[in-house]
This record gives sequence, structure tokens and C-alpha cells, in this order.
Amino acid sequence: MPPALFISDLHLSEERPEANERFIDFLEGKARSAQALYVLGDLFEYWIGDDDLEAPFNAVMAGMLRELTRHGVALYVMHGNRDFLMGERFCAATGARLLPDPSVHEIHGVKTLLVHGDTLCTDDHDYQAWRRTARSPEWQREFLGKPREARRGLILGLREKSKAVIQAKPADIMDVNEAAVAEALRRHGVERLVHGHTHRAGRHQLEVDGRARERWVLPDWYGTGGYLEIGGGEPRLVHFKQ
Repeated sequence: MPPALFISDLHLSEERPEANERFIDFLEGKARSAQALYVLGDLFEYWIGDDDLEAPFNAVMAGMLRELTRHGVALYVMHGNRDFLMGERFCAATGARLLPDPSVHEIHGVKTLLVHGDTLCTDDHDYQAWRRTARSPEWQREFLGKPREARRGLILGLREKSKAVIQAKPADIMDVNEAAVAEALRRHGVERLVHGHTHRAGRHQLEVDGRARERWVLPDWYGTGGYLEIGGGEPRLVHFKQ
């Protein structure tokens, strides 16, 4: 059976042509041989609403994803903290299926918990408060009711503010909380967790309730980028070469 591939935190935008080209190469190459591609959040640097599919850059990327699904690869997309406004029109344009966060999928015989990862960063209280606001129907209804360029300006302003806030925070606050990880594994009854968001790629082995578990963190694409491959053997993290 072909492998399942997992990516996150690509943060695609017109300002990052190298990442865009790497993504296109990935879609036309490795991803074509997959059974499924899971995008666990932050595919785009920002997403102001599905009406922005008309923008040339977004239209090109959506078209590339549509080619992948036409090739027979199942595409699953989860909201990240930057692109949580992707909706039904995006899915219709790409052939993707929108995954709730959290989701449990059986990947090559192993029940696997899939999340973006931001809900596990429970020590970052300011971010969690903002997340609750931004995911509320009221905030989204008000935001999406604004003209497209006004939305873009607001999002770009929030992005600049976020950069300053992140620089001022201790790094550990923005990583996952180990107790939150253990509780998520326990609550969903799984032995494997896959997520992105923290930009700290790697495999972590832990024990919860006397059982061995594992947590896989996906690489971001600000550097070389990469993906997690789960096939018939052991999962493996693959980093692209320079």
C-alpha cells in the first residue's frame, strides 16, 4: 500500500518563491506516489476567506492541489493558526477534505491522533485567548463581512504584531505542554500523535498510563522543509536537501 504523507507550516506566500517552488516539486513528485497527503495546518501564510481564491497566487496553488487529487491522491487539510478561514469553496476548488482538529485516522493499521498543535501549547495563555476569539462564529462573521482588501490589511497588521509578541516570549511557552500531550493521547486512546505548529521537528517517545506512546512533530518550510512518511515500516521524517 502506498504511504501517507504529512506536512504542515508551509506558510506559502508570494514573498517566499523558494518554498513555493519546493512545494510544487513535492506535489508533482513524491506526493503523486502517496495514498494520501495530510496538510496539518498553515498551508498558507494567511487566508482572508475563500473569496480570495480569485487572487492569482492562491488560484495557482489551488490548481496544483486539484491536479494532485485528480491523480487519485486523497487530500486532507486541517486549519492552522494562520489559515483557519479556509472553507467549503477551497475544498471544492482543490478536491480536499477538511479535517476537524483534533481528528483520529487509522494510518497503516495504527490509530493516529492528528492536530495542528496550537491547542497543545496551553502555557501560552495570551495565544489561547486569541484563538478562542478568532475561532468564534461572531468574530468570523464580522471579519468576513468586511471588504476583501480591508481584511487583508487587518491580517497583515495582526501578522506584524504577532512577530513582535513572539520575539518577546520565552521559547518554552510556545512549545507544547507535556501534560496536555498526555491528556490528548489518553482521551483519544491512541499511541501516536502527529502535529505541526511548534516548528521543532522530531520524534518524541513518552509513556502515558504505563504504555509507550510517540509524538511526531512536522518540519516547517521556512528552512529546507520536509514531511513525515508513514508506510509499511517505521515512520520517518524526511528533510529536503538544500
